[in-house]
This record gives sequence, structure tokens and C-alpha cells, in this order.
Amino acid sequence: MSGRLIFAFLITVLFQTWTAPPAQAASDNLLPEAAVGENGLHTQTWFHEGFLDLSEDLKEAAAEGKRLVIFWEQKGCPYCKRMHEVNLRIPRIVDYINKNFYVIQLNLWGDREVTDFDGTVLTEKKLANKYAILFTPTIQFFPETLDLVAHRPGNEAEVVRIPGYFKPFHFYFLFNYAFNKGYIEQPNFQRWLGGIGDKLTAAGVKFDLWSDQLPENMPAGF
Repeated sequence: MSGRLIFAFLITVLFQTWTAPPAQAASDNLLPEAAVGENGLHTQTWFHEGFLDLSEDLKEAAAEGKRLVIFWEQKGCPYCKRMHEVNLRIPRIVDYINKNFYVIQLNLWGDREVTDFDGTVLTEKKLANKYAILFTPTIQFFPETLDLVAHRPGNEAEVVRIPGYFKPFHFYFLFNYAFNKGYIEQPNFQRWLGGIGDKLTAAGVKFDLWSDQLPENMPAGF
């Protein structure tokens, strides 16, 4: 499927670690916990309700200099809960996403109607089936303009797709990878991330891939 990049690497290991409690050392700096909506999904105040018309949502994102991204979640998803309780409470992660991305949250089993890029109108659950969303959370990133989407359905237009929970280090750099179009030069996220690790090491930054905290001394540009 053209342009579709699915990176399942490390997921087995990451799944085994989701139950570990969030790191407490930086707890004073964490953002407030997300509320849970009537649909059972955790929600962030900076998520966009959107038009539920993906072409219009992408145009809105582009007008703000942002990229469109969809968070697919479902009620009772432990990995979604982990993402909200850990990753999306770290200010550096939230600031980066909020600055560069227009985030829409869709429900794997939802009944709201969504208009796909190709003009098809489907409920969330039918759109999830069309896109072959098999796990939550799944994060879909899209091109920066509608010209690049070219009226294709979202599962063909996407530039990066990540199923499953990533630790904060991987999660933060995933959004960096998508926004800066690292997938064009290096379609393998793991290899791209390895290059980032080399640069951080050369800059004298100590980091732990499995920590729930990001390095505090990352230089500008990371």
C-alpha cells in the first residue's frame, strides 16, 4: 500500500512494560491527568473536535502550519490509558505535538460519521475497518497538503502509521520524524531513530530508551 509505513518493532517489549508505574522523580512537572469522556476515551483539551471531514481538517491544519494526525482509541484500552497517563503528561511532548500537529481522536467503535478524503461518508467504526485499524492506540499521520493526498482514501494517503504504545523517547521522536518528513529520506523509523541516538550521544546527551522521562539536556533542534 503506497506510502503506508507500519512499524511494529519493539511493541512486544513495550507491551510488557506498560504496567510499570510512571516515574515519580519529575512528577511535579507533569501536566494534569486527562479527563475521560462519556464515550470512555481519555481526552485532551488541546485535541480538535474537527469537522469530521478529513479534507477540511487537513486544510485547517495546513492553514495553521500544522500536520493532520489521527489518534485511534477505544474504551477500556490499557495502552491508550498509558499513553495519556505517561506520554501526554510530559510538557515537552505535548508542546511539540500541539505546536506542530492538528490532532483528531477517533473511536474504533464510534458511530459518528466521518468523510474520508475520497468523499466517502462512513461511521468511525466502518472507517476503522476500511483503514484496517486493528489495534489501539493507532496513530496515523498524513501529508501536509491536499494535493499530496490526491483524493485517495486515508489508508492510502497516510505517510506514517504506528500501532501500539511507545515509550516517551520513541513517542516524542516519532512526531519529530513525521513533522520533519524523515520518512522520505529514511522509511525505516528504527534506523532513523538510531541516527538520532548517535547525534544525541555525540552531543553528550545521556538518555534511557526505556525511561518514562525524556533527557533534560536535549539541545535545540531535537
